[in-house]
Amino acid sequence: MTERVETRLYGTTLVVRIPMRFQRRGGRKRIVAPDGSAIVPTSKPQPDGTLVKALARAWRWQKLLDDDFYTGIAALADAERISRSYVCRVLRLTLLAPDIVERILDGRPTAGLAQFLKPFPVEWERQRTQFCAALMKPDEAGVLG
Repeated sequence: MTERVETRLYGTTLVVRIPMRFQRRGGRKRIVAPDGSAIVPTSKPQPDGTLVKALARAWRWQKLLDDDFYTGIAALADAERISRSYVCRVLRLTLLAPDIVERILDGRPTAGLAQFLKPFPVEWERQRTQFCAALMKPDEAGVLG
């Protein structure tokens, strides 16, 4: 294997050779540069599974309550065998601004599950301020990107 990048022009085609090798680690293949460092391809951010699961639970529970499947939060908590306070905290996630939910599902969370289970304002603008102010860039004022 050569130790440097080579470029050649064949007619109208540019051929670029980049020295690298493939290595198996823990059942995964990875690309290794000549100096031994890993070449990591950029990957799409992955959503926080715990946070997505909590959102899914919240919307499922809200639907069950809306459809009168359970008479109230106490009945729901008993059926799910979890505490009433946890059900209340998770149900609060149904009040999140749509753009905050979208960020969570896109793998760009604004906070962790523990932060979302704490009391937060119902007004979407105030939610954005509370959860997203630190992550927003100056050009995103008012709307999350």
